[in-house]
Amino acid sequence: MGEVKAVTDVSFNVPRGKTVGLVGESGSGKTTIGLAILKLVPATSGSIHFCGTEITNLSQSAFRPLRRQIQMIFQDPFGSLNPRWNILKIVTEPLRVHFPSLKAAQREEKAADLLERVGLKPEFLLRFPHEFSGGQRQRIGIARALAAEPALIVCDEPVSALDVSVQAQIVNLLADLEAELGITYLFIAHDLALIEHISDEVVVLCRGEVMESAPAEMIYREPKHEYTRNLLASVPTLEP
Repeated sequence: MGEVKAVTDVSFNVPRGKTVGLVGESGSGKTTIGLAILKLVPATSGSIHFCGTEITNLSQSAFRPLRRQIQMIFQDPFGSLNPRWNILKIVTEPLRVHFPSLKAAQREEKAADLLERVGLKPEFLLRFPHEFSGGQRQRIGIARALAAEPALIVCDEPVSALDVSVQAQIVNLLADLEAELGITYLFIAHDLALIEHISDEVVVLCRGEVMESAPAEMIYREPKHEYTRNLLASVPTLEP
């Protein structure tokens, strides 16, 4: 069998303090790109630059100082939290790893502040993941990502597993955190309406290749590529 590449000749920039939406149908390579940025899957060619450092071929030990600055919010709020750990341990684990000088009481205080920041009560710290709804679990995942004080958060379809009413709450929370903390997002999704709401720039991906890349308002007002136009035409509308 011939070689199959998940992603080919993909190139884009994520400006500091902005949100870049990476959109495409299932299997287009979106998640592969996100995992490669975090070095959770190896990049077999090309290069990835983060804050002026080429990280593609860095060893795990050399990459470790940068790992704190790149965090991920996973798609599945049910499978991404350790069911054996309470929320205190889940949220404070990044603090224990990346800020070893903090004492236990300081880590707990920080965790309580993070829960409040994402709209949860500090008294939830001693509960376990199964005691929460999907939206609440995703808020816990966001708090865990924030604990490391990252510069970049890769959001891998963070609301696709949630009810529609909850999706808007989570997206608005992420937008508020971006404005408040200056976080940079790579927001992966297949929902074009969602991407339009949160993104400054949009990269349209198809079969591992970039079809189009432009500021969000241009993508939605004047899409250049036929694939982008087809994606936009597939969005349900209330008007026939």
